[in-house]
Amino acid sequence: MAKTKYPCVYQDAKGRFSYLIELGLDKVTGKRIQKKGTKDQLGKRFTSAKAAHQEVMRIKSEYLKSNGFANYDLTYEEFMEQSYIPHYQSSVQRSTWSSRECGLKQITSHFADKKLREITVLDCENYRIWLLSQSGYSQAYSSLMYGMFRKSLNYAVTLQFLNENISMRTKAIPKGKSVVAYWTKEEFEQVLSVVYKNDFYEHMCFVMIWLYYMTGVRVSEGLALNWNDVDLKRKKLRVHHTLDMKNQSDFIRKPYTKTESGMRIISLDDDTVSMLTEWKRVQKNHGVEQFILSYTDLPLYRSTVQRIIERYARLAKVHPIQGKGLRHSHVSYLINEFNADILVVSQRLGHSSPEITLKHYAHLWSRNDEGIAKQMTGNIQFTFAKESKIPNFSGNQAVKI
Repeated sequence: MAKTKYPCVYQDAKGRFSYLIELGLDKVTGKRIQKKGTKDQLGKRFTSAKAAHQEVMRIKSEYLKSNGFANYDLTYEEFMEQSYIPHYQSSVQRSTWSSRECGLKQITSHFADKKLREITVLDCENYRIWLLSQSGYSQAYSSLMYGMFRKSLNYAVTLQFLNENISMRTKAIPKGKSVVAYWTKEEFEQVLSVVYKNDFYEHMCFVMIWLYYMTGVRVSEGLALNWNDVDLKRKKLRVHHTLDMKNQSDFIRKPYTKTESGMRIISLDDDTVSMLTEWKRVQKNHGVEQFILSYTDLPLYRSTVQRIIERYARLAKVHPIQGKGLRHSHVSYLINEFNADILVVSQRLGHSSPEITLKHYAHLWSRNDEGIAKQMTGNIQFTFAKESKIPNFSGNQAVKI
């Protein structure tokens, strides 16, 4: 069964639509209440995902009303635990849920026993101010938190618990400008020079840093790479997977990337091909034959990538960067060393259009006009007139000739 864009609605291999709804817990037994079906209330099979979604909304609304939840005594905490959180968890990917769960709990505890219908514009504004000035969160995370709070009230409107989303009367929190640190070619060379490649683990660290810098793949894309994704003869790297990992015994190699355009094939340079060829042989001698970035034949943790980068940055005495900073570094390398075309950069990064690439990386083209400026020097040829061609000047009277 495949998910559709509508929460709780699925489509099977034959194209048939169905729904599976979580309605909270039974008050008597404590068991989860689920409803599923392939037909609407009139007994007709769903002809589209939207039709199934409409039936889902009808069932949820009727169930909540019949169980006395849609009343003036419903607290925000009850609404979140019984309605919104189960809905949200069922409508997003596991990795998204894992990263949002803590934030949703914080929002729930902040309003807790406040009755849903009694939340005011002032309550919303006070929460907004708290996020920005007292929470200790970054502006980007504060923006995310307030956005999740607004979405929860939108869902309350959908279920007819509220007539309007009162938080929409307040301003959203802007994400703020995020500047991602990256390494120049010289800094990258400094980092490589402190790696001891004769050690198996350090050799893996070298391969990891090199591969991210020279291909620009996202962290989760790199962690998911298997040897069957590389064609060393044709010098191609296939990026068609991402890694969703809780621990080394619970991970999923998802058969898709962050966006549809992220499904791509990247051309490899000869140095990278040579490096990978050697690494494949070394890995095989240690019984590792599946994941490229591995020393145990199990995928690395995302946090391990960050620790490796920080360790070698410290040894090389260069500024530390994030995992995604190596992606930025790749873009900088292509632009500053090879004056790479925006379309080529966009395709290597897996963006759907050059406009997206420019949105995130335009600042890296800041020196791209230096060559043009040199070519412009002395290109315009002329000589000044030896005498004025305007014999009788009759302009501004304050100017004396």
